[in-house]
Amino acid sequence: MDGWWTFLQERGSDIATALTEHMVISAASVLIGCLVAIPLGIALIYNTFSWLNSIVFFVANLLQTVPSLALLAIMIPLMGIGMKPAIFALFLYSIMPILRNTYDGFESVDHSVLESARGMGYGTFQRIVRIQLPLALPYIMSGVRVTTVYIISWATLAALIGAGGLGQLIVSGMGVNKPELIVTGAVGAIVLAFVIDGLLGLLEKALTRRFGRTSSLSA
Repeated sequence: MDGWWTFLQERGSDIATALTEHMVISAASVLIGCLVAIPLGIALIYNTFSWLNSIVFFVANLLQTVPSLALLAIMIPLMGIGMKPAIFALFLYSIMPILRNTYDGFESVDHSVLESARGMGYGTFQRIVRIQLPLALPYIMSGVRVTTVYIISWATLAALIGAGGLGQLIVSGMGVNKPELIVTGAVGAIVLAFVIDGLLGLLEKALTRRFGRTSSLSA
């Protein structure tokens, strides 16, 4: 235990840097995924061409099937090395679960509620913001939480293309046969995933209470 404590003291700054890089990569990937997938999912609900929905979901699902290491390797000749290609690759992985949950959440809203809102003079934008979004929020947040946990895990591979993060500790530990580095990187990613998932759970409850008040038609 003393040796482990000494190791943490000696490499504390490196660990902090790796943790910060990991959080930046993961947060940026999920945030961009939300900015793309949530509006896209809403748009597909109102899309009248079913074949277009099928194409979008097929492409999003296809991205999920590409091995993460292969996708990162593909990014190197296109975008070089570093954080930018890692964030873009992980963003592609984030699209499908957020898109699917957003679509399913909006699809699950009772159509009689929407008809009541339409009868009260609500326009499309008002129905989305005041009715559908609050009711679909648990679905959307579930997709975001699952995606975030996966992205934090997959982000450890970003070290292989020079993006840093906790994966860098694992790779360095394997290179110099230092178990302390490997365990620190692995445990750090696990703890980070648990902590962020818990925080997102609290955010979901807060948003549900906040937006739930705006959806009086659903009562």
